[in-house]
Amino acid sequence: MTERRATRLLRGVALVVAALLLPACAGLPTSGDVSVGLVLGESGQDVDFLPVASGPIQGAGPQEIVEGFLEAGITTSDNWATAREFLAPSLQRSWRPAAGVSIDAGTETRVFTSSVPSDAVEDAESADVQVRLDLVAIVDEAGAYAEAPGSSPTMFALERADDGEWRITQAPDGIVIDQPRFANVFEGYPLQYFDGAWSRLVPDVRWFPRRQSPATTVTQALIDGSPSPWLDAAVQTAFPADVQLAQDAVLITDQVAEVALTRTAVGLDQVTLSRMRTQLQETLKAAGVSVSQVRFAVDGRTLDAGVVELVDPPADVGTIVLQNGTFGRIVGDEVTAIPAVSEGIAAIDQPIVSIDVAMDDSEAAVQLADGHVYLVGDGSLNELDGRPGLIEPSLDPYGYTWTVPAGEPGAVQARGSDVEPHNVANAWPTASSVSDLRVSSDGARVAAVITVGQQRWVVVAAVVRDPAGIPIELGDAKQVTMISAPATGLAWLGTERLAILVDPLGPQVVTQTVGGPGTVEAAPEDAVSIAGARTVGGLRVVGIGGQLFAHAGSTWREIATGISVLATRAGE
Repeated sequence: MTERRATRLLRGVALVVAALLLPACAGLPTSGDVSVGLVLGESGQDVDFLPVASGPIQGAGPQEIVEGFLEAGITTSDNWATAREFLAPSLQRSWRPAAGVSIDAGTETRVFTSSVPSDAVEDAESADVQVRLDLVAIVDEAGAYAEAPGSSPTMFALERADDGEWRITQAPDGIVIDQPRFANVFEGYPLQYFDGAWSRLVPDVRWFPRRQSPATTVTQALIDGSPSPWLDAAVQTAFPADVQLAQDAVLITDQVAEVALTRTAVGLDQVTLSRMRTQLQETLKAAGVSVSQVRFAVDGRTLDAGVVELVDPPADVGTIVLQNGTFGRIVGDEVTAIPAVSEGIAAIDQPIVSIDVAMDDSEAAVQLADGHVYLVGDGSLNELDGRPGLIEPSLDPYGYTWTVPAGEPGAVQARGSDVEPHNVANAWPTASSVSDLRVSSDGARVAAVITVGQQRWVVVAAVVRDPAGIPIELGDAKQVTMISAPATGLAWLGTERLAILVDPLGPQVVTQTVGGPGTVEAAPEDAVSIAGARTVGGLRVVGIGGQLFAHAGSTWREIATGISVLATRAGE
């Protein structure tokens, strides 16, 4: 068989797609936000279609064996049993597929170079094959996703077995999956960690094979793992290091997750047990598992664990605008005033650039045409920051207004109602400028658009606070995604995603999972500002002519005119 014919046969069989039922305990949701493609933690139907690869083709040459091995990374069943068929027996036992995932641009971009010419394969006994991948991202062994664009060469060694078939004797640990099929094979699950005050939960997205039970997978990851390094400074886990799962399965019975723990859990106090239960319970729900409660047990005996009270997530209050001099929530053609701030904003005689309203509607951070930032509330107008070159401010859930000059990204300050400035240390020390900044609704993370060298990056960082809740320092920045044009807006979409308004040749909205892939779609023509929401469907943009657009599926619908400012809300 010629190598070309073997390649055609291998690819033809390897791309078979089979319909597989998810395990009943997976409980993935069957509905959610209207969006393009799958939303994090969401499944569109009960039957899931997982790509299935074939094993080695008889008579395949070294290059075709490596091609088939890489293709088999899409089939995760039985610990990647199909991929192991391409390996020599000794490597089958030592190869670690779960060590990580290399996500490349596509199978057609892979470049193979064999040490044995095709006309010499029949007489060869060993061969080396180099594969150059057009990398897009990587997922590490803990399930953490990171963009990693670039070209990456990978080497494979092969030998002819006793039966005359080629098998791989040396290969790197981990698997390769092309970007178009990554979301068909892996699912993003937001593990939940407590903030520093034990009052809010903060998501940390991890990616695991979709066919595995989410209940068992996320429970193991939460109890046996730790927060991502970039987030660690702002969060904590309720699970002590010496408490582990006593069984490798989490059973769901009548929406109750039965979790067996090791004996060290018997001596834990009630507060710790309640925090543990709350943390795991919310993680399972966020992962799409249909549970009403978690029940801990040691040696078959149930532990008495309650739940702790959390700060309620902010409600979706709709769209807030300044329209024809009136400020408030817009529904249809009417704008309803926000009692504590609407009158004060209407009384401002300067043009207003931006307005960020507190979660409890008690105050608003306002930037005027002179660039200065003011705090409006209860009929008062107090200047917070008058430094030149300030970008739009961001209120956090603790009532602090964040400000920073565009050309001095390290000069971030946070001010409460007392107007006292607090310097926030370690703010993007390698950046030359910052154009956008938004603090998340949990107050434990801040997103920003910064320039490093000649590149523009959307980044996130942990927010370290003192016991009084004052932000004092940022953790190291995590690169979320690189953008090719200046950003004109940044917003949070719920707790795990960001929306970035950019304008390379025409306005676009980049919707990006923090710790996951993103999508790009066209924005309305001349869009100049954006406001986030709890869901993609709540996303709003305003055009240069004052038209207000709502996100409707994969399109945009004009819902109002005469908008001079599209306001934002703290945490969005």
